[in-house]
Amino acid sequence: MIKTVRLIHNPTAGDEEHNKEHLLAQIKACGLECRYSSTKNDDWKDTLDDADMIAVAGGDGTVRKVVKQLVKKKIDKPVGVLPLGTANNIAKTFQIDGNIRAAAENWRNGHIKKIDIGVIKNVDDAEFFLEGFGFGLFPCLMKEMKDKEDAYDSPEAELKGALREMHRVLLSYEPRECHLEIDGTDHSGKFYMVEVMNIKSIGPNIELSPWADPGDGEFEVVLVPEAHKEKFADYLLHKMEGGDDPYQFHTLKAKNIVLKWDGSRCHADDKLLKIEKEAEVRIALKEGALSFLLPEHEPASR
Repeated sequence: MIKTVRLIHNPTAGDEEHNKEHLLAQIKACGLECRYSSTKNDDWKDTLDDADMIAVAGGDGTVRKVVKQLVKKKIDKPVGVLPLGTANNIAKTFQIDGNIRAAAENWRNGHIKKIDIGVIKNVDDAEFFLEGFGFGLFPCLMKEMKDKEDAYDSPEAELKGALREMHRVLLSYEPRECHLEIDGTDHSGKFYMVEVMNIKSIGPNIELSPWADPGDGEFEVVLVPEAHKEKFADYLLHKMEGGDDPYQFHTLKAKNIVLKWDGSRCHADDKLLKIEKEAEVRIALKEGALSFLLPEHEPASR
């Protein structure tokens, strides 16, 4: 039974209704004791073990920051997500909406789901991922969008802008050779993108893996091969126009992965990374590493 909540809040996320006072009032109205920390003060990292659960109010990047500390300090506390960011890919996978009061009511009964993470070897500054790890188009998109951080006046405009930018990058991007070994079997080839997915979507809500379940003990390795450039470009254009028809990506289930990419840029979740060209990256699944508090419904399965 959840009685006390440690709220970790990114005060720059969300709108005026998602300020400290409003969040605390909504959580306390559900009969929960709530202790507040802001991500703008580093001391939040020392407050993760003083309540029954941790509530994260922010976007995917804020969730990752909190999870990183939990993994580092080996703290096993259930995490609840209040999605206040731009894409909120983690919350979408868990079917969590932005209703603070409803989320807090769910926490009281403690519907806990164990979640996997990916352990990364041979990449500096990245020991794990919660959302996904990959090479190709997406790291290029991240680099381009970093230069346009102040170009959009709303989250919706930023998501649409990211789709346009990804389409532009795709048209000029040359596919790269990738040595890819999945659970001992060779799947090497030439690709525009290789993404090891733990959740459903990345970036501007691009649903690469619609059937992903981050608690099923398997990754989904999503591939966009050389022959699928036109198909992927049409998919991005359709999404820019508001369509939601899924693109059937080539997907493989995996627990252990070895990657060598003909390039140096990669990403782990929302973190852009640079490695030696064709460095061998090893990824292993760590099953049930985290606990999340979720709504009563489970993510849809195939």
